[in-house]
Amino acid sequence: MGDLLIIPPIILGLVIGLYELILIHKDENFRGSHWFGHGLHAAGWAIVAVFIVMNTGFIYSKLAFLQSIPFIQKEIVLQLTIGLLTIVKIHGSSAVMKISGVGGKGMKETWMHSLIVGVLIVATPYVWPFIEPFMGGVLGRFK
Repeated sequence: MGDLLIIPPIILGLVIGLYELILIHKDENFRGSHWFGHGLHAAGWAIVAVFIVMNTGFIYSKLAFLQSIPFIQKEIVLQLTIGLLTIVKIHGSSAVMKISGVGGKGMKETWMHSLIVGVLIVATPYVWPFIEPFMGGVLGRFK
């Protein structure tokens, strides 16, 4: 059974969410606070996505039926699926702002920025072992 990580996914999700907020602000093409609301939504999704990606071992141990689904029998496939869903979600939800009458280009994030955020989310469980020693025990593991 994998360890359940709680604090690290929240912190890393917030960092990735903040990065996406910066990307949204860079890509946005209008005045107003819509980009900030979208950024808060994006940070929430980033935390959930990082939580899933960093806890796939725990999730597979608790939800055994996932191993019976042919496409996602391996943890890396589930992690990549979450990354792909993130890319589509980011790009799709930013495109909605244009449809809802914001005007101009809207908040259409570039595909590259969507891809960067998706890759960052998928990379978190592989980068965490390098970051953890520098945290000085502040972000402990909860079981």
